[in-house]
Amino acid sequence: MTSFGIYTLANDAVFDQLVALLNSIKANVDPDIPVCVIPFDDRLDRVKAEIQARPNVTLFQNQSSIDRWENFAREFVKAHPEAQRTQQAHPRWYKGKLHRKFAAFDGQFEQFVFFDGDSLAMKPLTQIWERLKLYDFVFDDWEHAKSSQNAALNIPLIEATGAFTESEIRPKLHCSSFFGSKRGIFDDQELAILQKQIAMQAGAAWVNNQGWWDDAFLFNYMTLRCDRPLFNFTLSPNGQERTGNCANRDPFVLIDHVLYNEQGLKPIHRIHYMGYSSTDFARLCHGEDVEIRYKEVFLHYRFLDRPEQKPSVLKPPSVLTKTGRLFQRAAQKLLR
Repeated sequence: MTSFGIYTLANDAVFDQLVALLNSIKANVDPDIPVCVIPFDDRLDRVKAEIQARPNVTLFQNQSSIDRWENFAREFVKAHPEAQRTQQAHPRWYKGKLHRKFAAFDGQFEQFVFFDGDSLAMKPLTQIWERLKLYDFVFDDWEHAKSSQNAALNIPLIEATGAFTESEIRPKLHCSSFFGSKRGIFDDQELAILQKQIAMQAGAAWVNNQGWWDDAFLFNYMTLRCDRPLFNFTLSPNGQERTGNCANRDPFVLIDHVLYNEQGLKPIHRIHYMGYSSTDFARLCHGEDVEIRYKEVFLHYRFLDRPEQKPSVLKPPSVLTKTGRLFQRAAQKLLR
């Protein structure tokens, strides 16, 4: 087993984002740190070719682990009351593969950090490794600040059971786009206990109705139920550790291709391009002037090893192209 490493989740559809993330890890974390790519699905031709060119990057091969987590997610969805009500209206939500990221708990690294593929690493992970000496989960996000209506967990319902109070629940809320943890958490025995709670104790209803299909919402249920020590940098008593991370929301300052929190120039762990599609990034990499905040940072890392391929000029799409895309989206919506 390897002591420390990084996981991400990818396929050929997010190839540009994967390359950018790997290059940012190489530049800003450690050029030699091992990285393991968990397959989102079987579309992996370009991903495999890229991995072969990188000596420190591997593909996750444990299919039984992937199957275990997909089965756990399916069983959870089946048990959730909102899923039962809306299954026919939203069948595509039952085909998501984001839950595969939890295979990291069965992987080769004793301690690890998971990065969503639509992220760029901005600094070394020293603080994460230090916190993992004291905690089993380490996060860096602001999910705990969301309203009860938008929170991952149904806080009033959980409070009504007497199991937790809101003051106990809120500091434990988190996202799943970036986290540090340890191998072996959620082994077969622990997962079986969670499944029993979901099936026999109406535990699935603890997850907010608007996110019954979401891997992050399920992850919140898992970490709350297992009741292991958890740390979130956005709740740190040290103000220097509290920063933003979302490209579409938080203001940053760019210095030498690295982003810092605008207020106080505090270093950030990563920038998360949440809300932008893989299609947006593919078009950007082909020279289209796509509306993505901090796109110059993304292009820098995407073409870090191949600067000659980086678009020299970004051009807006033509009116004809925009019209064609509108018709295509409308047709797809009708088909759904």
